[in-house]
Amino acid sequence: MRTGTSRPVGFACGAALGFLADLVAADPRRGHPVAAFGRAAQAVERRLWADHRGRGALHTAVCAGGAVAAATLSARAVRRTGKAAHQADIALTAAATWAVLGGTSLGREARAIGGALTAGDLEVARERLPHLCGRDPRSLDAQQIARAVVESVAENTSDAVVGALVWGAFAGVPGLVGFRAVNTLDAMVGHKSPRYRRFGWASARLDDVVGWPGARLTAALAIVAGPDPRRALRVARRDAARHPSPNAGPVEAAFAGALGVRLGGTLAYGGRVEHRPVLGAEFRPVATADIERAVRLSRRVSLLALGTAIAGRWAVSRARGVGRLGAGSVTRRKSG
Repeated sequence: MRTGTSRPVGFACGAALGFLADLVAADPRRGHPVAAFGRAAQAVERRLWADHRGRGALHTAVCAGGAVAAATLSARAVRRTGKAAHQADIALTAAATWAVLGGTSLGREARAIGGALTAGDLEVARERLPHLCGRDPRSLDAQQIARAVVESVAENTSDAVVGALVWGAFAGVPGLVGFRAVNTLDAMVGHKSPRYRRFGWASARLDDVVGWPGARLTAALAIVAGPDPRRALRVARRDAARHPSPNAGPVEAAFAGALGVRLGGTLAYGGRVEHRPVLGAEFRPVATADIERAVRLSRRVSLLALGTAIAGRWAVSRARGVGRLGAGSVTRRKSG
């Protein structure tokens, strides 16, 4: 029983420490584990690339599967460290949580763009926008940049924080690492460019699957954390399905309702123009000041997600423990 109860305690302490480390240190400029994974994925891509879905699926399996396998082996190794296993488990969980979270860097980038817009420096805002999202900033005015920032803060709250914590609660360190690996692959090859339309298909679809629970939790927490939960719930229910992305839709619609702003509309990605439905059409357009409001909402959602993930880890551990006890009772009855 002691072994069964130590795991949720280790996850709770490790996740909290990793979350705190992200708050204090954010992402390092050099030597980040996610960047190292990205370089490895690029090396694999150079060997496997072909304009074919099957080769892309193999690339996804090698990269994401390799990351999960390494995390699983590391988690098993720390459990064999004898009396120090509990402390090693906390340290590994803390390191993995810090490595996969990006909430603080997200907020800093958003605020930097907001500061440039407030100062009237549109060129600096345009230069910094690609650090946050993949949109073409050259033709965007201040209002359009502000809208892009708010939408990116909403979507990346799920991708850079909540989704990882959800999978960490369910599967521990392998869940944390696996989610970040899949999400990183989607950012690298999952877009609809001529090179990646087929090769990146598997990564994009897998990201949709693993991002599903985190996106729904992000939307729910944004509704709860906002100033008018009823309004946010109404907009999320009505507008989420209008977005072309199954995961960005609920999140952006919930943020639109929580902030009382209009999201969606026309945007451009690398020369490709999309006309997306408007979310929260009854509200006003996004203003520069809404960037700070979005960052604060994202931080509240992230804190709530941490608490939810810790509680979820306890529930998962308890359910597995009950299942093992039940199976043991059945075995004993049969053997008797």
